[in-house]
This record gives sequence, C-alpha cells and structure tokens, in this order.
Amino acid sequence: MIRVVLVDDQPMVRAGLALILRSQPDLEVVAECGDGAAVVPALAERSADVVCMDVKMPGVDGVEATRRVRAAGGPPVCVLTTFGDTDVLWSAVDAGAAGFELKSATPENLIEAIRTVAAGGTWIDGTLLGPILDSVRRQTRPSANQVGALTERELDVLRLMARGASNREIANRLVLAETTVKTHVGTLFTKLGARDRAAAIVYAYDAGIVRPQGT
Repeated sequence: MIRVVLVDDQPMVRAGLALILRSQPDLEVVAECGDGAAVVPALAERSADVVCMDVKMPGVDGVEATRRVRAAGGPPVCVLTTFGDTDVLWSAVDAGAAGFELKSATPENLIEAIRTVAAGGTWIDGTLLGPILDSVRRQTRPSANQVGALTERELDVLRLMARGASNREIANRLVLAETTVKTHVGTLFTKLGARDRAAAIVYAYDAGIVRPQGT
C-alpha cells in the first residue's frame, strides 16, 4: 500500500485529489494538510511513502515545504503546479522535489506520477519539461566536461532514471546489484554537480543525453 499525504490550501481541491487516489486499491491518503507548515508535523505523526504537494499556497509555500520535508528525511515529494508557474520550477527542483505534474493532468497521469515517485523514481510531465529546462539554463548547468566524464554504465543508469525507474528497477534492467546502482547514482550526482535525481535528470535532458519520448 502506498501511503500519500495531500497538501493543498483549497479544501475542494484536496477532496478531489483524495477521491482520485482512494479509487485505487494500492493508494491510501493518510493525511491532508492545508498549509505547507503543517506537513512536517503531520509526517511526524504518521508514516507516508510520498507527499503530493501544491506549489502555490499562502504562508509556507510548496517549495519551502518540500525543502523542509527533504531536510527532515521525509518521503519523496511530487509537486503539483500549473503551466503558468514556470518561475518556481527550478526552485522546486532545487528544494528536492522528485515529481512534477500539472494540476490539469488526467487522473491516470496523476496516479502514475504518485506511484513512480513513491517507488523512488522521478516523474516530469512532458508539458513541463521545456519550462524546467529553461529554468535550469537561467540558473546553472553542467559543463561539457562534466557530462563527458560519465561512463557508459553511468549513462545507462541516467537514461533509465529519466524514464522514472527506481534503483531496483534499474538493477533488474541492467542485471546489476541494487547497491551497485546506488553507487553509480551517487557518482553521477558528483560528476554532474546535481543534488538529487530530479536535478540530474533535468541536466540529462538539457545535455541531450536523454530525449523526450515521442521525439
């Protein structure tokens, strides 16, 4: 069972999200928060596998709440945003968000995003990929030397990460021990100067190591 914490300042939005997630036999909403400041205390009271986080909220917004959750050793965060919120996307990446989904997404995509992030993967809605890359280019990007320093095996790991695969799934696909995959992931983080999976994946798309599906 995947335990989900929903965070949104609008009660009706939370109710709609909860209805969608509770329709799935493997998803359980264990807590709902109307403010980013309430997330870490809620996680201290109940165990969760993923946080579904609205970005724009009064008080403590989703970016700061994501930063607090990750700093406290909490579960991975999938942020929900609108296409017009592109100015906050890099901030969400930098805060440690592992998933990025549009509020206008279909229920099926939202469910897949939650499952992917909860499993340790990274999810980026295809519509948001361009704006996220633009945000990265305005902030920081790895040099050609950094990207070129990746070994073929590290590139294989990075490509699978970009498709949302967890470490266990990468290990199965490449016939490696999961501990070996973790080592490769840590090494490519260091080489790219990326703080987490989401940032490394964004760099991979920006450098052309990985291309969006369908292109």
